[in-house]
Amino acid sequence: MYCKIIITSHQSDGPIMATLLLFKQGLKMAGLGLGLEVHIKEIPVKLYDDSKGNVVIHLGIAPGAKCITLEQTGKNHCYKNRDVSGLCPDHHCCIEEGPERLDSIIDMRSLSNKLTTCRYLCDFVYYYSLYHGQGKAALIHVPASGSLASPEKLVPQLQTIIQALLRQLDCPEHTTSGYVDSKQVENTEEKILHKT
Repeated sequence: MYCKIIITSHQSDGPIMATLLLFKQGLKMAGLGLGLEVHIKEIPVKLYDDSKGNVVIHLGIAPGAKCITLEQTGKNHCYKNRDVSGLCPDHHCCIEEGPERLDSIIDMRSLSNKLTTCRYLCDFVYYYSLYHGQGKAALIHVPASGSLASPEKLVPQLQTIIQALLRQLDCPEHTTSGYVDSKQVENTEEKILHKT
């Protein structure tokens, strides 16, 4: 039994894509690659085609952010700004007649205090994934600059977050040697996920 993860980011987020490649390699080096299939794709991607996974994790850039932010809810309406391709939905919503809000089945609240997304491409894609994936999606905003945005710091932090997400989804082989020091995770989460 294995867990398939699809991780996406926008193609203009060049540093993030480079970090994701290091992250994927880091998962394998940490022993998380066994039974874990990780696909890294640039947005736009055709979601929910033959590459459907157990969970879809979207990474977005948050200019001015001082910490990593995990989002709980995707919103369907109020998309009035054009995206990076200059497009805006005709009815300013992601899915016509879809629910106003969708929550991830992953308890992001247990990992983060900040739960609000702006109505940009990240939230649009997140809502779409939640709608079509029965809530099995996550949106993680990472800082655009600063020391936390460096691959050396971002990769281990993303590994810790992904381990916690997989534990909630009960995917196999999501911990190094079947064990993660909960004190280490708590300390890492406190440093990383909460604004100071």
